[in-house]
Amino acid sequence: MRKVPFRKGEYYHVYNRGVDKRNIFSDRNDFQRFFQSISEFNVLYPIGSIYWNSFKTSELRHPMSKSNKKLVNIVCYCVNPNHYHFILEQLEDRGIEKFMQKLGTGYTNYFNRKHKRSGVLFQGKFKSVHIDSNEYLLHLSVYINLNNLVHKIELRNPTSKSSWEEYIRNGKFGICKNKEVILGQFRNKKEYKQFAEKFVKGIIKRKEMLKDMEGYLLEN
Repeated sequence: MRKVPFRKGEYYHVYNRGVDKRNIFSDRNDFQRFFQSISEFNVLYPIGSIYWNSFKTSELRHPMSKSNKKLVNIVCYCVNPNHYHFILEQLEDRGIEKFMQKLGTGYTNYFNRKHKRSGVLFQGKFKSVHIDSNEYLLHLSVYINLNNLVHKIELRNPTSKSSWEEYIRNGKFGICKNKEVILGQFRNKKEYKQFAEKFVKGIIKRKEMLKDMEGYLLEN
């Protein structure tokens, strides 16, 4: 049993990383496959293999499309070379568990087949934290949307992407379906951008301060 129970209509921070902190993408194709998995596995009923589905017509690829409801709303995401973060709203009973199980198993099977390996790819079960306040929700959205700045990951890294583009510039992936829970609290996107950039500067400054303190303590 999970320590954090998942309830419909509630928001959760969900995250995980590669086993032994390894990269979970070897190239841009792996990265694109992960995003395809995010989109196609977010349905109530099984869809089978993404690979075999690619040969089907649209009607055959999405049977019972009207009744095949989404398991979760993706509010924010960041996917980095060796880890990911999501803010998810649960829509169906056990929706988060089902979605994450499909995503983790489906992508691992693809990655292992492609790279002729076996075993786990992710570090155990995904981690989750209930988002129990609006303040937490807003600040976490910034941490996730600007995660590349927090971890000093190059913006042009082909295996790093966040929902920042969707929030500020309506980016091409378009997998966030409930941005208004965040953006609706600001007058416009520019105001959210200013709020986010100010908050993330504070995070980076605190990280640098803690790193300096650690070095000082080791020297004394």
